[in-house]
Amino acid sequence: MGISVYNTLNARKEEFKEIHPGEVRMYVCGPTVYDDSHIGHGRAAVMFDVIYRYFQFRGYRVTYVRNYTDVDDKIINRANKDGIPASEIAERYINSYEQDMESLRIRKPSHTPRVSDHIPEIISTIQALIDKGFAYPSAGDVFFSVRKFHAYGRLSKRALDDLESGARVGINEAKEDPLDFALWKAAKPNEPKWESPWGPGRPGWHIECSAMSTKYLGNPFDIHGGGKDLIFPHHENEIAQSEAASGKKMVNYWLHNGFVQVNQEKMSKSLGNILLIRDLLKRYHPEVVRYFYSSAHWRSPIDFAEDNLLQAEETLWRFYQAFLRIEKLGSAEANPAEQNPLSEKLAKLESEFMEAMDDDFNTARVIALFNDFLRLLNQHLDLPKFGKDPAGASLLRKSFQELVRLGEIIGLFQEKPARYTELAKTKAIVIIGLQPEEIEAKIRERAQARLEKKFSVADSIRAELADRGILLEDTKEGTTWNLELKKVHQKQQASGGGK
Repeated sequence: MGISVYNTLNARKEEFKEIHPGEVRMYVCGPTVYDDSHIGHGRAAVMFDVIYRYFQFRGYRVTYVRNYTDVDDKIINRANKDGIPASEIAERYINSYEQDMESLRIRKPSHTPRVSDHIPEIISTIQALIDKGFAYPSAGDVFFSVRKFHAYGRLSKRALDDLESGARVGINEAKEDPLDFALWKAAKPNEPKWESPWGPGRPGWHIECSAMSTKYLGNPFDIHGGGKDLIFPHHENEIAQSEAASGKKMVNYWLHNGFVQVNQEKMSKSLGNILLIRDLLKRYHPEVVRYFYSSAHWRSPIDFAEDNLLQAEETLWRFYQAFLRIEKLGSAEANPAEQNPLSEKLAKLESEFMEAMDDDFNTARVIALFNDFLRLLNQHLDLPKFGKDPAGASLLRKSFQELVRLGEIIGLFQEKPARYTELAKTKAIVIIGLQPEEIEAKIRERAQARLEKKFSVADSIRAELADRGILLEDTKEGTTWNLELKKVHQKQQASGGGK
């Protein structure tokens, strides 16, 4: 059985069958670059990055296109407000988006085309639509005739009669029908413009993706993705344009990721709850954010509540603490331990991972699978002699390596365990209000108390630190400290520091 995907077009899961053997061609709608990117952009980027990585893991050659809309009303309005050219606004926020993607460890797509670089292709597509009778010029604009494309509404499951009843008649007298939409807009003052057969102007929103996807992927191609908010009208209009112009099916599989909420409310400027990626990453490691995104099925809604993020951080911390313990076992080679629950689970881990991912890229099942494996890993780490035995240590190392290998496909477990621990400690000491040198001073004070047999004093120091989320561990080499992250988070929430 191969990969199955939920296809919005047919509203069901379908077996994925590529058009060109061994190759996947995928187009995902990128951002309109007029502001910094928020967590909704982040979810789409992460989840399609996971899909991109998984197809590569399965041996496909993947051509992945994610565009930039750098010509748009919102960009023009921002440029006029700031008193600078629209191209400068677009460039600023393309750079901002790419920095955010790098911070989230998003792999670079094969192509990242911009509207402004593809005006000739857009004009050519519009002309083809006019020549075939699907579009018409009107006073410098060009409109698509929705009623002439008989399959309109197939993706969004909307009937033309319902759309007509909701249309505002007379809002644009240049239109022959209120349902028609703009392919080309006549030039207005203080707007970017290009020459065209219909006079100077700029593209409408929807035509860009039809032109660019056709250029880089041809028609038909395998997968088109984006957020559920793009199903109508953007993706519906893309289908109409592309199929009317080419006479061929546009896309075989339409994939749409679920909405993002903040504390169970829709994210909006009016509510003041827009959460930017860069602000989120000031508080959380990129892998915590990726873990959180992956903990829900990519088609389901997801809620950015502080408790959910803190829980993701605590869980990822437990993985890295196990990895750190395994690294301390050394690296001497030995035959793996005899058959036991861990070795049996390790032998099945990849097949179970693939079974979950083959089922519509179910990262939520993968996260559950990884957590089950972590519990088994920690049980064996806690066995007194298991890690000291070369065969047991070898099995633990192989388990660690396999988690790192498979985790990479969803962007997890790629940090060095010692570095991840230090980053978490650096964040935690700010929250608890203790510097490392203060903790070390407390450790020395406790050691002196123990030498002087003042055990009640030593115990009170340990308890004081534990109450603040600092755990002491006595070893042959001396006393070290680590975090009880849950306790740190409780302190953070009590002080309102995470809000």
